[in-house]
Amino acid sequence: MTHAKGARIRVRGLQPAQVLAGLAGIAFLVVGIIGFTRTGVGNFAGHHDAGLWRFSGNPLMSLVRVATGVVGLLLAFGSGRARTFGWLLFIFYGALFVWGLMIDGLISTNPFANAGNPLDMGRADTWLHLGVAAVGLLIAVLPARRTIHVPEDELVDEPTVVEQRTDHVVDTDRTETLPAEEPRRRSFLRRHHDERGPEVAREERPPGLAH
Repeated sequence: MTHAKGARIRVRGLQPAQVLAGLAGIAFLVVGIIGFTRTGVGNFAGHHDAGLWRFSGNPLMSLVRVATGVVGLLLAFGSGRARTFGWLLFIFYGALFVWGLMIDGLISTNPFANAGNPLDMGRADTWLHLGVAAVGLLIAVLPARRTIHVPEDELVDEPTVVEQRTDHVVDTDRTETLPAEEPRRRSFLRRHHDERGPEVAREERPPGLAH
């Protein structure tokens, strides 16, 4: 039996969190670049009629998306860093979701009303940010695949105890192996003869013999 003394649990291979972080980073990068091609860089924080499908956006929002994609690609090269990226998505885009609800009037109190709408967010963008926050939370809590790493020089072979039975008795004085003493077999007639006393034995002697 082999026993591991210094076994350690390590992450194994490419993790699901890294895959999702990389895919999210690519998606943000592509959408941000497309947004720049449609709006340009003029009126950087203002309103633009040119959007992407049902989602609006201005150059500032496109810059935020490109930056998110770059950060996601950089942090996707490690399991722990990918989870950090997931938490960043959850916190940042969760805050954008709440801000979008305030801008759309679904939440009456808007402490950032004086800031206006510099990211040019519409109602569709608000719910998109909720989905992004959910993806970020999923990346952050995905379990890692792990394996047990055992250094080769720390393997210890435990002795195997095997019970053996023998039919011989060892005579320590003669240093010889003698067969085990078999139980004496006494016939019924022998036992019967021994059990009788000496007087009965004398009576059975043939006649004519001297006593």
